[in-house]
Amino acid sequence: MRFLLVLLIAVALAGCGSDRPAAPPRAQGPVPSATPAPAPDAGPGGLAGELTRTWTTLRAGIRTWLARDGGASLPPAGVADAADAHERLYLRLAGRPRLAARVVPQLHGRLRAEARDVIAARRDIAVLNRPRPGQTPPRLVIRDPEPPAVIRAHYRAAHRRFGVGVPLLAAVHFIESRFGRVRNNSVAGAQGPMQFMPATWAAYGLGGDVHDPRDAILGAANYLHANGAPGDDRAALFHYNPSSLYVDAVSRYARRIERDPLAFYAFYAWPVRGR
Repeated sequence: MRFLLVLLIAVALAGCGSDRPAAPPRAQGPVPSATPAPAPDAGPGGLAGELTRTWTTLRAGIRTWLARDGGASLPPAGVADAADAHERLYLRLAGRPRLAARVVPQLHGRLRAEARDVIAARRDIAVLNRPRPGQTPPRLVIRDPEPPAVIRAHYRAAHRRFGVGVPLLAAVHFIESRFGRVRNNSVAGAQGPMQFMPATWAAYGLGGDVHDPRDAILGAANYLHANGAPGDDRAALFHYNPSSLYVDAVSRYARRIERDPLAFYAFYAWPVRGR
């Protein structure tokens, strides 16, 4: 159907672009961290403890945020800072398989399950999007996404119409454009927050605007439904991007979002990182 955009999910994600006039992109500066990065010589036990503390802080912040307005706003500073620290730890573990193999067994419960899936998913996408020789990663164009409450309303509308699961749509949206934060077109020409090639959008976009979040999510649900979802989500994902690595990565994130109600908000709060 299309090619996955060159999203540097091991460190960032490149997402949709737009031919329409748009507000100037937000400058990318250093992202503050609520928890200092572990020292290079931190052992597995220290990293496991740091990940546990950061995960606990992030989830407490998410609960407070949701209690205040149900996710109708962007993440508050405390949540954004904790999410930054949380993702930094996963980035380190994804890049060091031997270290991860010693850290993950020391985690407990939902955190251990999350760590296994997130680390594996990041490795999948890092391999899938390894730059070709001589290829320069694109400069990312970043803007604020819609608030999570609005985005989730789009998923629910798509689910009602096509039966495709909310966690699956959220996972595709996350991998393709970090929930609409990244506004680049792919190197192959895919567009919008769900990254459609023009011909595929013409067939499945329901006459909508590929750059509009709600239209793009409905189009993605239409395409996934036409190719097997919700009966066979993996087959539908393989049509969306014909790569077993892509299917595995999306499936892992979807599983976390389905099994842990707060995981969606944690992934939503993760910052976009560029090389």
